[in-house]
Amino acid sequence: MFACRTARTTVFVLLLGLAATTVAAQDRALQFGLMGDLPYSRIEEQELDRIIAQMNAKELAFVAHIGDMQNDPRPYERNPARSTMPCTDEMNEWLLAKFQTIRHPFVLTPGDNDWTDCHLLKARKADPLERLAALRAKFYPEGKSLGGRTMPVVSQAADPQHAKFRENLRWSIGGVTFATLHITGSNDNAGRSPAMDAEQRERKAANLVWLKQAFARAKADGSRGIVLMTQANPSFENSWEMNRKTLLFNRVLGINPPDPPVPTAFEDYVAALAEEMEGYDKPVAFLHGDTHMFRIDQPLYSAKTKRPFENFTRVETFGSPNSHWVLVTIDPADRMLFRFQPQIVPGNVANHRRD
Repeated sequence: MFACRTARTTVFVLLLGLAATTVAAQDRALQFGLMGDLPYSRIEEQELDRIIAQMNAKELAFVAHIGDMQNDPRPYERNPARSTMPCTDEMNEWLLAKFQTIRHPFVLTPGDNDWTDCHLLKARKADPLERLAALRAKFYPEGKSLGGRTMPVVSQAADPQHAKFRENLRWSIGGVTFATLHITGSNDNAGRSPAMDAEQRERKAANLVWLKQAFARAKADGSRGIVLMTQANPSFENSWEMNRKTLLFNRVLGINPPDPPVPTAFEDYVAALAEEMEGYDKPVAFLHGDTHMFRIDQPLYSAKTKRPFENFTRVETFGSPNSHWVLVTIDPADRMLFRFQPQIVPGNVANHRRD
C-alpha cells in the first residue's frame, strides 16, 4: 500500500514538473527568421549562403521564406547569364537542397516568380498550373516543415474540401498562432486568362477560409497573438480614405492617387482581415514580401474608428537586390508581443557586390 502511494506521488510530482517546464517554455521569449524575394541572380545565390550561415548561428524557432525564391522570367530572358533559369524542376531541386541546409524548421509560401509568371519564360515551355503542382509536391511534406530540424504543421489540405491547398500551413509556438496564406504578386494571378481567373477564385476562397480559421483557432487556444504570412503586398493603401492617400501620395510622392482606386485582386483579403481584426484585440503581425522594401507600419484601418488598428503591424522583408533578413522576437513580457530587427548581412551590403 505504501509503495503504491509512493509511486502515485512520484508520478504526480513528475507531471507537475513537466507542466511547470511547459509553462516556463511558453513564457520565454523566442525568435524566428524571415526572408523573401531572393535569390534572383547567381550573385544572390551566394548571398543566400551568407544569410543561411547567419541564421544557422542563431537559436531560432523556425525560418520562413515568403516567396519569390527565384528570378522573374522576364529579366532572365534579357540576360540569361546573370541568373539560373527559373520555373524548372532543376531550380526547385537546387532550392530544396539549399533550404535543407537551414538547421532550423523551415516553411515557405509560394510567390508569383515561382509559378504564376512562368508563362513568360521563352527559353523553355512552362505552364503555371503544372509549376504550381510541382511546388506543392516538392516543398510541402505531409504534417511537417522542411529544414534540418522539422516541426509539426497543419495543412489546409487536411480538409477534404481544400485538399489541393497543401501550401497553406498553420502551427503554434510560444503561445502564438502562425499561418501562411498563398497570396501572390502579379495581382494574385487574376486578370490574365479565364483559366487563371478560375484558379485565383478557387484559391482566394480557400485563403479566406484559412484566414478566418486562423483567427478562430487563436481565440479557441487563447493564443497571445497571430502571425500571418503571404508573398503578396496586398496594397492596404488602396482601401484608405482619399485624404489619407493624398497625404501620402501627393504631399510625399508628388502624384495624385486615382479616384476611384484601380481595382486589384486583393480587396477581399484586406476586407476580410479588417473584419476579423474588429473582433480581435491581441497583437497581429502581417508579414509579406513582393515590393522589396523593408518597412514596419500600421496600414490597416478600422471602419468603425476610422483609425489604424493599433494591434496590427505590417512588416515587409528585404528583397532583391538587398539580400538581408528580419529577426522577429516574440516576447510575452512585451505588451506589443512582437519586435522586428533588420539583420544586415555584412558580406551582402551593396558596396561588396560584383555583378
